[in-house]
Amino acid sequence: MGWLARYTAAMKRIRLFLALGLCLLCAAAQAQWQWVDKDGRKVFSDRAPPPDIPAKNILKQPGGGARAATAPAVAALSGAEAPTRAASAAIAEEGPTLGAPKLTGVDKELADRKQQAEAATLAKAKADEDRIRKAKVDNCDRAKANKALMDSGVRVSHTKANGEREILDDAGRAAELKRIQLVMETNCR
Repeated sequence: MGWLARYTAAMKRIRLFLALGLCLLCAAAQAQWQWVDKDGRKVFSDRAPPPDIPAKNILKQPGGGARAATAPAVAALSGAEAPTRAASAAIAEEGPTLGAPKLTGVDKELADRKQQAEAATLAKAKADEDRIRKAKVDNCDRAKANKALMDSGVRVSHTKANGEREILDDAGRAAELKRIQLVMETNCR
């Protein structure tokens, strides 16, 4: 047998092992829990069913066992085996023991992320509220200073759009006082 034939045979074996490995990986990725929900639909999941699902509705669980199939098997037993097998089947039907953690149906990680998102939203809302409050206080202070300037009687000028300086007459002063009063009413509360 030549080197090419040995190489080809080795490659075939490698491909076979890879294919088997992928099949095993796919089998492990299948849902481990099966149950019938309250609406009568079959549910397949990799997580345990919620606590409101009765044990009789759980069809399959991790470890390969089918929970609902244990009750008919107990009924078929006879003689001295029946009490011990029936007791072990009843224990299996009851679910987790005292030492095992109780399943609450609440995803702790999801609840933590939701709580963090709510806290971030509240913090952002508070920061926005603080920013708006500070802007109102600043606008109020400026309006009060401008009103004091207008009330003092000092000549006031402003710059037009073309860059010319214009001194306010009585009508312009009255209009500016009216604008300042409006700013104070909205920001000084």
